[in-house]
Amino acid sequence: MNRYPWWKYAILGLALVIGVLYTLPNFYGEAPAVQVSGGKATARVDAATAERVRQALAAAAIPSDFVQFDGNSVRARFADTDTQIKAKDAIAKALNPDPADPRYIVALNLLSRSPAWLARLHALPMYLGLDLRGGVHFLMQVDMRAALKQSVDTYASDARNALREKRLRFAGITREPDGITIQLPDAAAAQQAQGLLADRLPALQWSSEPAAEGGGARLRGVLLPKTIVETQSQALKQNIETLHKRVNELGVAEPVIQQQGADRVVVQLPGVQDTARAKDIIGRTATLQIRLVEPDTAAAAEVVPERTRDGATRMVGLKREVVATGDQLKNASATIDKDQRPAVSVRLDDVGGRAMRAVTRENLGKPMAIVLYEKGKGEAISVATIQGEFGSDFQITGMFTPQETADLALLTRAGSLAAPMEIIEERTIGPSLGAENIAKGFDSVAYGFAAIAAFMCAYYLLFGVFSTLALAFNLLLLVAVLSMLQATLTLPGIAAIALTLGMAIDANVLINERVREELRHGMPPQQAIAAGYERAWGTILDSNITTLIAGLALLTFGSGPVRGFAVVHCLGILTSMFSAVMFSRGLVNLWYGRKKRLKAVSIGQVWRPEGAVAAPAGDA
Repeated sequence: MNRYPWWKYAILGLALVIGVLYTLPNFYGEAPAVQVSGGKATARVDAATAERVRQALAAAAIPSDFVQFDGNSVRARFADTDTQIKAKDAIAKALNPDPADPRYIVALNLLSRSPAWLARLHALPMYLGLDLRGGVHFLMQVDMRAALKQSVDTYASDARNALREKRLRFAGITREPDGITIQLPDAAAAQQAQGLLADRLPALQWSSEPAAEGGGARLRGVLLPKTIVETQSQALKQNIETLHKRVNELGVAEPVIQQQGADRVVVQLPGVQDTARAKDIIGRTATLQIRLVEPDTAAAAEVVPERTRDGATRMVGLKREVVATGDQLKNASATIDKDQRPAVSVRLDDVGGRAMRAVTRENLGKPMAIVLYEKGKGEAISVATIQGEFGSDFQITGMFTPQETADLALLTRAGSLAAPMEIIEERTIGPSLGAENIAKGFDSVAYGFAAIAAFMCAYYLLFGVFSTLALAFNLLLLVAVLSMLQATLTLPGIAAIALTLGMAIDANVLINERVREELRHGMPPQQAIAAGYERAWGTILDSNITTLIAGLALLTFGSGPVRGFAVVHCLGILTSMFSAVMFSRGLVNLWYGRKKRLKAVSIGQVWRPEGAVAAPAGDA
């Protein structure tokens, strides 16, 4: 009746082992580290960079726990913060000979102290939020007027190309904050242009009127309210996406980048100690241009560097005309050309495609460059010869490796911020304050657990001990699941853990009271145990499902700290149902199930109503 088959104990044993393994990394804490990532979009970080970091540390006689390349950056871990700061200076000096134009970002960071064998099992600690780990918080304002100006510039360029394509004469196009005005020779031309542009550019509302001076007519295109809203929304989304790409270079675990209001973005970077570097990264803007190469650098409108495969730098002259920009780029991906060589496939929008077709038709056999501008400085990321006329779809080929084509495709699609942003609020939470929050949160959970355990053991005796062990098993499983999911733990999350302890013990209280009730009515102990667990299960399931529904609502509609609370809350409900019922029942079965003639159970005082048949309840 009260015996588990071996496979149930095997499941419980496996869950216990997994719980211990995946909870363990959270107790090792974090160590100071230095992280190296690309300071420019064209700066590659690879295993060779890791070797350069090792050599720099060896030359400066600075010991490190390890130096490793993790696929995106190089990380070096140290014993203390003093060594970390010295190492940062030595690495920056070795990798960035010119401090005015650094190619690599050398930033302070934190890494887990977990041993390597746990990492090989993918047993990693939970991410800690800004309030627990320390870091920086930025509130950024998007310049929506600049976004609209860029949109108006694009529409003006599209209108010019459309009129030229249909050979319609016009005197000029004037850009205004809310639209464009086109000067035309007469009313007939204005009417013809209005029909064309209303079809080509439906995002503007077109109207014509006689010119105030000098005769002729004016065609006015005003941004529709819907267009303004869509432009601002798209600018905000593009900026958030670009910020994600920038922040990835810092290697921040679980950064928070989200919209706040109509024109603001919140950026939280847990674990980042170097605020200046963080501001430098998120403030970076990159713009892409495709331009013809001027062989005579003396006659070039602009000269930019190009980094060759062997690491050398050569200067490339550029013509003044910009063929296409990153705003006209629709997609870029690594591929293979017809000769089975690595290449990058690029697709432009219609406007960019028409401009590209006209330029390539007239410049066959001449070189063309893709130039990336960051902080006002340009760098050619690819220079190729025009082999034939092409338009919206074309390939960039050269002496590339497959990895280099993947990197080039990533750089080409990286784009730029759709509108400038300004940091209007900045807060820094130091590691010491984060450690203090962790200590307080840990104490709250520990004291809460101790209080619950003391009450349960005093009131329910041995069954209280079983309930306490089940509660500890639940806490172990919850932390292990959060670690396996690499969830971010915040102060609200710790509050959810403390709440989970109180909710989880409810199930054991229901079970224990139900067993007591069966004993009061004269049921033999073995049957009372079985009936108590079976009859309490329905109530436990109903109460947990209703609570889970509330948690899922918080998870669906909440944001930020509310979602963090909801994640822990929902997972805690699931682990508590498993531990309170299956694990505690396994302990009871293991202790009492082997006794065929059980006379008493240790579950505290069982008060029987007068006249009830006395059963061997065992009030011990």
